[in-house]
Amino acid sequence: MNRTLLPIRVLFIILCAVAGWLVCLTVPEWDNHHVLAVIVGFLIGSLVVLVDLMLKGFSLRGLSALTFGLLVGSLISYLISVSPLLSAGDPQILFLVRLALFLIVTYLATVIALRGKDEFNLVIPYVRFVPHEVDVPLVVVDTSVLIDGRIARICEAGFIPGALIIPRFILNELQGIADSPEPARRARGRRGLDTLNELRRIKRLDLRIHESEAKRGEIDAKLVFLATSMKAKLLTVDENLAKLADFHGVICLHPANLARALQPNYALGEVIDIDLVKAGKDEGQAVGYLPDGSLVVVNEGLHALGQRVRAEIIGTMPSGNGRILFARYAGTD
Repeated sequence: MNRTLLPIRVLFIILCAVAGWLVCLTVPEWDNHHVLAVIVGFLIGSLVVLVDLMLKGFSLRGLSALTFGLLVGSLISYLISVSPLLSAGDPQILFLVRLALFLIVTYLATVIALRGKDEFNLVIPYVRFVPHEVDVPLVVVDTSVLIDGRIARICEAGFIPGALIIPRFILNELQGIADSPEPARRARGRRGLDTLNELRRIKRLDLRIHESEAKRGEIDAKLVFLATSMKAKLLTVDENLAKLADFHGVICLHPANLARALQPNYALGEVIDIDLVKAGKDEGQAVGYLPDGSLVVVNEGLHALGQRVRAEIIGTMPSGNGRILFARYAGTD
C-alpha cells in the first residue's frame, strides 16, 4: 500500500509546484515571482500530504460519522440562528453570536457522532445508516492452529465470539506445507486445509481473509504485528510464537488452556466411573482417560482391565498435558 501511495504523493507535490508556476503565467503582476510561486505551491502540496499522513488510520466509518456530525451541527446552529431569539439586535453582535454558535454546536455534534459512530441508526427514504462495521473482537489465526485441527470444533461450539482472521501469508504457508515432498509434512498441510474447509462450512462463523504478505522468516513477527495493529488476539499452539506475542503485549489463546479451564474439579474421596484401557507402570495399576483427556491411574485395578469400573479419587498431580488423577479401585458398575 505504501509503495502505491508514495509515487502518488510525490506526483501531487510536483503538480502543486507546477500549478504555482502556471499561476504566475496567468497573472501579469506576478511575472517576476516564478520561483516564489513554485516554492509556495510545493509547500502547499507538502502540507496536504502531511495532513494525509496525520489522518492515517481514520476509517471510512469515522469519516461518515464526521460528515453526519457536521450536517447535524450545521442544521441545529442554523435553526437557532433563524429563530426569534436572534431576530433583533446589533448586527455585528448577532454575527459574532451566530459564528460562535456555529463553531460550538458543530464541534459538539461532530464529537458526539464520532464517539457513537457504531450506535446511531438514522432512517431516511431509500437510505439506511446502520452500523454494519460495528467493532467486533478479532482473533488472528496462525498455521499451527489450523494443522492442530481443534479450532474447528471450538468454533463450531461457539467459543469464538468474534471474527476469525486468517492472513493471506498463512494460507500460502499452509499450501506450501501441503505441497511438500515429505509425506509427514504433506499430511500435516492437508490436515490444515481440511480444517480450513471445516471452518468455511460453519455458517455462523465470521471468517475473514486478510490480504497481507510476509516472507518466510517474517511470519511470526508479521502475525504479532497484525494482532497489535488490529487490536486482536492471537490463536496459536506454537509456544515460541506465544512467548513473542506475550512480550509485545498481545493476548494469546491456546486450545489447551481452554481444555484445562473446562476440566471438572474432583474432590478427594469422590467416586468416578472410568474405562481401564491399559496397564500402569507400577504393579497392579491400570490406566484410563476421562472425556477431557485427563489421565487416571487406578491402584489395584489391573484385574479389571478392559472394563468400566468405579474409582475413588485419592490424589491429583498437574502434568504437561493437563493433570493426572490417582484413584483406588472401588468395584465395577
